Amino acid sequence: MYKFEPILKSTIWGGNRITAFKQMASAGQPIGESWELSAVPGELSIVSQGADKGLTIVELIDKYRDRLLGHDNYCRYGNQFPLLVKFIDAEADLSVQVHPDDALAMQRHGTSGKTEMWYVIDATPDTKLCAGFSHRITPAEYRKMVVDGSLEQALHYEAVSAGDVFYLPAGRVHSIGAGCFIAEIQQTSDVTYRIFDYNRRDNQGNLRQLHVEEAEAAIDYRPTKDAKTHYRRKKDCPVQLVSSPYFTTSLYELTEPMECDYTELDSFVIYICTQGAAHLVADGTEMVTIQAGETVLIPASTGTVSILPNPKTSILEVFV
Repeated sequence: MYKFEPILKSTIWGGNRITAFKQMASAGQPIGESWELSAVPGELSIVSQGADKGLTIVELIDKYRDRLLGHDNYCRYGNQFPLLVKFIDAEADLSVQVHPDDALAMQRHGTSGKTEMWYVIDATPDTKLCAGFSHRITPAEYRKMVVDGSLEQALHYEAVSAGDVFYLPAGRVHSIGAGCFIAEIQQTSDVTYRIFDYNRRDNQGNLRQLHVEEAEAAIDYRPTKDAKTHYRRKKDCPVQLVSSPYFTTSLYELTEPMECDYTELDSFVIYICTQGAAHLVADGTEMVTIQAGETVLIPASTGTVSILPNPKTSILEVFV
């Protein structure tokens, strides 16, 4: 089982919750994102402990291949880890943006598209976010709204509270609202088309770059009536939140020990701890601790993992 050094990202919209959540010293600047597990070129996660300490995620895959990823995943992705895991702290609204699907991203950038999901860890009162359009618009209407500054009037907004889940397929226009603190799981891609950014300026006083023309072909113009993923919370058993071609995510809210059997699963597993702490015991021998703000990668060769909450914990389980 592997932990990695977090990659902290300072942003103009970030806050101070990530370092506190992860029990780290203050960064002395607003932190918008912590990349917990990344194979994005130039932003490779590094193993933080154990015999493989210091290896990047790519080097780890090169060393263990299908024993780490799973046979089918290794055949499909090679040494490219397919998922990117983040914590995001929005002190201010993020830009309105969209991501291309696999076909368009490969055509333009030689990379995968970006389908993602958000699990809301915490949210301030009256927080909202944008996911899709409130009504159908055409590409011509989109161009006009961007020019005249009325695009926000066509967006679909949702009120947000802790525990909410949003699945965002590539092509869905979206924006994380001020006050959201979330865990994000996405395809390994850093391709973002920024459409609107509230006329904000960067630290040098420049307007941030927009990608209005690039976004036009990527956008799904259909309306979104209900962007939330509805589920029933249950104690001490897995609750599936998302099942997609790119990842499957379940929520464990545990007050007693649980054993997870992965002997028939041909995939690595990621645990993202969003509350509390636990001991993890793999195949009855290897043990690591996990606490809120930490992420653990479990190799595909692992048969069973026992989760021992201390005294209770919430964990997102992710696999491909």
